Amino acid sequence: MPRPEVLERVKEAEADAEDIVAEAEADREERLTAARERADEIVSEAEQEAAELEEDRLAAAREEIEQEREDVLDEGRDERRRLVEEAEERTEEAVEFAVTRFEEAVHAQT
Repeated sequence: MPRPEVLERVKEAEADAEDIVAEAEADREERLTAARERADEIVSEAEQEAAELEEDRLAAAREEIEQEREDVLDEGRDERRRLVEEAEERTEEAVEFAVTRFEEAVHAQT
């Protein structure tokens, strides 16, 4: 093969190689861009899932706290009723005690 032909084929091969490298670089950039976009989507989805999970847990905790609050209030109401009943049962006894002490105080002064 004559030299000019060889030189021409080498130039063609170099041009083909440059085209292949340029295409590969473009393809690489496209893939990197797509990968970055997908990574951003994954991060966004994970953040949304985390926020939803946090809201669910917060709602569950609020329900639990409200139930505990109601239980404490119910216990307090029950205790109050018991104390009122006990006090009502002892009213007569308390009045007698107060009258006795009053009479003792009056007799002590005379």
